[in-house]
Amino acid sequence: MKIFDYPDREAWLKGRMKGIGGSDAAAIIGQTPYKTNTELFYEKTGHRDAEDISGKDCVIYGTKAEEPIRELFKLDYPEYIVEHHPYRIYQSEEHPFMQASLDGELTDQAGRHGILEIKTSEIMQASQWAKWKDQIPPNYYVQVLHYLIVTGYQFAVVTAHLRTTWQQDRKTEVRHYFIERSDVEDDLKLLTAEEVKFWQYVTDGKKPPLMLPDI
Repeated sequence: MKIFDYPDREAWLKGRMKGIGGSDAAAIIGQTPYKTNTELFYEKTGHRDAEDISGKDCVIYGTKAEEPIRELFKLDYPEYIVEHHPYRIYQSEEHPFMQASLDGELTDQAGRHGILEIKTSEIMQASQWAKWKDQIPPNYYVQVLHYLIVTGYQFAVVTAHLRTTWQQDRKTEVRHYFIERSDVEDDLKLLTAEEVKFWQYVTDGKKPPLMLPDI
């Protein structure tokens, strides 16, 4: 993979627009309720601008919480070396349109490299809890797969801070999910094929068939 370090957030944001990132991957295969693959196609071909969600409360919370959550992870799991490069973009050498920006990079005691993905979510109803039961929601799972493809790393850890509010009482439940690359090789191959297919649609300027999320 290739590594690009940008001088500031503005340059980093521009760099992210040049290919497919982790949050795009789920839209390509219809696994996110937030965007369809055709909407993503129009963004990548320059026919529409991506929605600016930076001002949403949940996004602001997640952005500000990322650093303390990363520090807490270091305390809870001292067996990992944790690094973070805020304005770094990784690019796949085999498929240069595939890129990744990571919440953290991990090195385990065996010297293997991994991904740290941080999620915060406001849980409002039982159906949302169900998506986190013994798994991570499909859109986040696909995002992690994408990062594994780009980096070639051997494992990933998702640390999720799930918040609930009842009247004046606020609680946060912390869950960790561990993913070994060797356990998801088939999914990695399938996602790679779908992303290559989607990017060919972008290159050709031909709109892909609509895929709707089954969630």
